[in-house]
Amino acid sequence: MRIVFGFVLLLGIGLAGGAVYMAQGYVGAQRAELERERAARAAQVPLVDVFVVNKKLTYGETLTKKDVRLVKWPENAIPQGAFRDPVKLFGTRPEDLRTVLRQMEKDEAVLAVKVSEPGQDAGLTSRLKKGMRAFTIKVDVSSGVSGFLRPDDKVDVYWSGNANNRNFTKLILAGVKIIAIDQTADVERKTAAIARTVTVEISPAHVASLAQAQATGRLSLSLVGAGDNTVADAVQVDQNSLLGIKEEKVVEQKAKKVCTIKTRRGAEVLEIPIPCTN
Repeated sequence: MRIVFGFVLLLGIGLAGGAVYMAQGYVGAQRAELERERAARAAQVPLVDVFVVNKKLTYGETLTKKDVRLVKWPENAIPQGAFRDPVKLFGTRPEDLRTVLRQMEKDEAVLAVKVSEPGQDAGLTSRLKKGMRAFTIKVDVSSGVSGFLRPDDKVDVYWSGNANNRNFTKLILAGVKIIAIDQTADVERKTAAIARTVTVEISPAHVASLAQAQATGRLSLSLVGAGDNTVADAVQVDQNSLLGIKEEKVVEQKAKKVCTIKTRRGAEVLEIPIPCTN
């Protein structure tokens, strides 16, 4: 009987120890899981609501409330110019709708640079920066870079003409932004076409310069590479420098001063050369 009691006692102690061990393991696992969850929450980036488009939108389309939706976006990675407030995007009046200026793909964030101001269309006025003016340059297949120009490209403007009886070409404006080709300001224009006019964005002072240059000579455009921030130096080439002809400078020689004295021989007056004293 004592043996059976002792055996039962040992069995109970073993079961209790096993239960305690299992309980400790469970509590440890729960504690580790809780720590992992806390660490994940600490590493999680806060999210905010940002407007994205529901479908592909192209140049000239009107942006409506049906075309957008709010999605969660990492707060530290919001694109510059993104919209979060519906009032800022659509305004408060029905006529405050914006127009698409650049193509947007489905689920792309709506950015300020890709839409017009509230109530404006996709015309040039929506593309001009404050204080800038639009000026149109007449071009052809050679002066317009064979039709490969597109809105938002940058070009250098050269003038060719005659001045002081000399034909020469000179760089008059560098890094000028194109805002329209012919009658379109669509920056997504992909096909090359021979343009007749190119409209650029320049300051009022440069408008006068280009107007005078276009009236007195021929303007040509040179395409600037994407991301090229170098500033073009002053460039001027005439026919002589192009062909390597050096102009000979004419040196004017001063006439040698001659000193004379006059003397009379009878009725005749003679001038006799003498050394000049000063």
